[in-house]
Amino acid sequence: MTNKNLLIVFVKNVLLGKVKTRLAASIGDFGAYEVYKELVDITETETARLSNCDIHIYFSDVVIESKWPEKAKFVQQGNDLGEKMENAFAHGFSLGYDKVVGVGSDLPDLNASIILEGFDALETADTVFGPSADGGYYLLGMKRLYKEIFKDIPWSTDTVLSDTLTALSKTERSVNLLTELNDIDNIEDLKSSSIAYKFTKYYELSRSNQ
Repeated sequence: MTNKNLLIVFVKNVLLGKVKTRLAASIGDFGAYEVYKELVDITETETARLSNCDIHIYFSDVVIESKWPEKAKFVQQGNDLGEKMENAFAHGFSLGYDKVVGVGSDLPDLNASIILEGFDALETADTVFGPSADGGYYLLGMKRLYKEIFKDIPWSTDTVLSDTLTALSKTERSVNLLTELNDIDNIEDLKSSSIAYKFTKYYELSRSNQ
């Protein structure tokens, strides 16, 4: 352990037909594959700029050694998203880290500065969240493991963040919130994103098939 801060990055393995299935309904499996590959590359580039934290990468299915070279890599463990996150955070705290922040890998505008803000926010609060426009969150940070964050939450709904904050309010944990960002789940998300220009050919393909 070279830092007291740990960043956890949750990554789905980039497999054709297995990523961004809602987006794939509009632009096809290969289009969705290309979009998610770009998002993972953005995440890798931005996290590589960080020097204030160690980094653990948690893949959904199998470790890919070529991604995030020389970083510690693991496979996510758990029956649902809550269990997978809880297990990853628990492992980080068991190693002695003081602050643990986790991020997803489907955000075109996630950058190193926002992640640094997440760590800084833990100076004045027990937890920090980066709200997503869809009602979830793209970043979660804490100074110790608060299991209530992961229990009885309706994952993949538009009330994930609000339900989590409600659970935390009952325990008097303090919360800081970061800037809201938009992840890419469907064609409208992609069209309004900062990387839309890279995928114009897929929009044209989608329109021609309608």
